[in-house]
Amino acid sequence: MSTQSAPPVEVSKRRKVTTARLAEMKARGEKIAMLTAYDFSFARILDGAGIDVVLVGDSAANVIHGYETTVPITLDQMIDHAAAVVRGVQRALVVVDMPFGSYQGNSRLALQSAVRIMKESGAHCVKLEGGEFIVDSVKRILSAGIPVMGHLGLTPQSIYKFGTYVVRATTDDEAEQLVKDALLLQEAGCFAIVLEKIPAQLAARVAKQLAIPVIGIGAGPGVDGQVLVTHDMLGINQEFAPRFLRHYAQLHDAMQGAFESYIADVKSAAFPKDDESY
Repeated sequence: MSTQSAPPVEVSKRRKVTTARLAEMKARGEKIAMLTAYDFSFARILDGAGIDVVLVGDSAANVIHGYETTVPITLDQMIDHAAAVVRGVQRALVVVDMPFGSYQGNSRLALQSAVRIMKESGAHCVKLEGGEFIVDSVKRILSAGIPVMGHLGLTPQSIYKFGTYVVRATTDDEAEQLVKDALLLQEAGCFAIVLEKIPAQLAARVAKQLAIPVIGIGAGPGVDGQVLVTHDMLGINQEFAPRFLRHYAQLHDAMQGAFESYIADVKSAAFPKDDESY
């Protein structure tokens, strides 16, 4: 029998991720890895792989429910997704997107929505899209002890306002407003901010100016971490192929091939065999 002990598990992969831990990671220059999940099975795999942050994104509206935009998904649906994800996670920080209509223009409603998410799902924090116009909602949510992550740049919930998913903050005025909004969110108490689809140079500038972590999606390498939609990076969805998306697998073809093989085996009576029966 060998006396050689098994290699120790990396501390970084077993230590619980909290908002404070993310701040520590930024301080020492350790990049933050974040991906989306909407159910128990995906969440368990992500957590086991060592992901730092799991985002229960309102992108569930697109990849799970088949909507064209994120606007239709409801608070009840987001809570259901979040509860399933939380049950699959032991280490990662679970952040839940507050859906369209659950916080905009009404800080009391924002607090009620955030409290429901926390109580009914068991998640760790919430994420809101927008800058100065949602600061009151951010402050009211934080007053209840609920951590808030901000989201600037391309804000998909506002798609009908802007009418396009093109790169944001490309003009000087819009870039300066984004920097102002980022500072306002930090001052309001956000523990981190997502920057989506903005020029890399601007994103790096924001990350340097802020003391809190900045997570990018289509915002270049000069930020404190990255987030992608899991179904996109796995190649499950083939309709979405922005410049910032890297495919780490091509599961659409693999899954379709497996389904076709199963169908063929059932049709030909090749499945199940005797040793697959009782």
